[in-house]
Parts: sequence; C-alpha cells; structure tokens
Amino acid sequence: MPKEAMKDILEEIVACKRIEIAAQKEQTPPRKLYAEVEEMMDRGVEKRSLSQALTDDAVGIIAEFKRKSPSKGWIKEDGKAEEIPLSYERAGAAALSILTDEAYFGGSLGFIRTARPLVKLPILRKDFIIDEYQIFQARHAGADAVLLIAADLTRQEVRSLTATAHELALEVLLELHSERELDYAEMDVDAVGVNNRNLGSFVTDVQNSFRMAGRLPQDKVLVSESGIASPGTIALLREAGYRGFLIGESFMKTDNPGETLRQFIEGIAS
Repeated sequence: MPKEAMKDILEEIVACKRIEIAAQKEQTPPRKLYAEVEEMMDRGVEKRSLSQALTDDAVGIIAEFKRKSPSKGWIKEDGKAEEIPLSYERAGAAALSILTDEAYFGGSLGFIRTARPLVKLPILRKDFIIDEYQIFQARHAGADAVLLIAADLTRQEVRSLTATAHELALEVLLELHSERELDYAEMDVDAVGVNNRNLGSFVTDVQNSFRMAGRLPQDKVLVSESGIASPGTIALLREAGYRGFLIGESFMKTDNPGETLRQFIEGIAS
C-alpha cells in the first residue's frame, strides 16, 4: 500500500500550511484574531449543527464548493462563492463544504464569508487544520464546523483542536482513511468521515467506506467522502450506516452544479 506516498503528499501540504499560517499570523496576530472572535461569541453565535442537519435530512448530502484539486488541476476556476453554495441549498443539500486551502485547492476563507449571509445551511471549513489559529479563523469567517484529518494529526492534537472547536461552538468532522486510524474515532468529535480517496494514488474507491462501516462507532454521525457518483451508491451507504455524503467534483465539473445536485437527489428518491 502506498502509505509512504500518501505521507509524502501530506507532509508537503502540511509544510506549506505551516508557512502559510506563519504569514497569516504576521498579518493578523493571534491576540487580535482571538479578541475579535471573543467579541463575536459575546454577541451570540447562531448555532447550525452539521451533525443534526445530516441526521434530520432524508438524503444527507454535504455539497462541496471545490474549484481545484491537486490531482486534476482546475475543476471550475470561475466558480463563484456567491452563486454555487446558494444553488446547492436551493437544490436540497443538507450542508455545505467550502475548501479554504488556496495553494492546492484554489480556495479561500473569503468564500465562507461570502456564502455565509446567503445561506442558512451549516458550513464546513475544509482545509488541512493543524493549528488552533485556523479554528479561530473558521469561527471568524462564519463556519459552523471544521474538518480534522487523522492522517496528519496526532491523537493529542485532535483532542486539543476538538476542544478548541467546541469552545467556539464549532462541530468537528474527523476524517479517517484506513483501519489504522480507527482509534481516533472514539474521541469526542461530532461526526466521523471515511475518505474514499487514497492520498497517495488519488484513486477513489467507495468500497473503503463499506469496509470500515462496521468498525466505526455507531453513536457518531458517519460520513462517506469522495468517489460517490451515483444515487444508488447513496442508498447502499445509508444501509451501511452512513448519514452524510460529501460530494464535490461530481457537481462542480458540470456547467450547473446546483442543477446537477437537484437531479442527483431526484435520482435517489426515484
């Protein structure tokens, strides 16, 4: 199994992320950001629960605003955060995922700030989060949840970052890639995701979710991520215990992502 290749890519991205965060801290010192978030919290934060939205929704699609990927390059370079997330909501998404990594995914925290006033759905900040500073950024931008990736964090780091997120009224979706990471799933996170994309080969295999389903904690909201291309797969994954389905490229590569999502949901119901 190409674990080394997966680690090499993650190490490259995380190394880039550390440089990026250091520059962001120079521009907006942590003390300033944390004080602004504290003021926001004092004024009250509208609670939008990602886990509850997935539990309550009959389909449970987390529609992703993803303009670029490391393996495929630009998917939709002209994709607009003021248009596509709203079209996802109108089409029946249960929640939104917005990529904020710029270097590898063409994302931006600004996309969350743009979408937040336009939609009522929970927004997941999807990025390579390794520092509590990024958790405060997520709250400041208007996110409702953050993604933590087990493959690039220690158990203690996941525990600490989760505690920070919960203090800021953010939920945590913890992403696993293999059975080797199953011990992470017992932590106090709000949802557990299985990524079907191998970060070494970039090949997606939805069977990864089926293989891991029976070994995941059933008291958590389970999410299958990547490689879901047909409505029939959603039905099978729901039977296996999943309640959330993160889908991005299948929608973003089309001319009208919102309309593609609407047709996809209709296919599940039929």
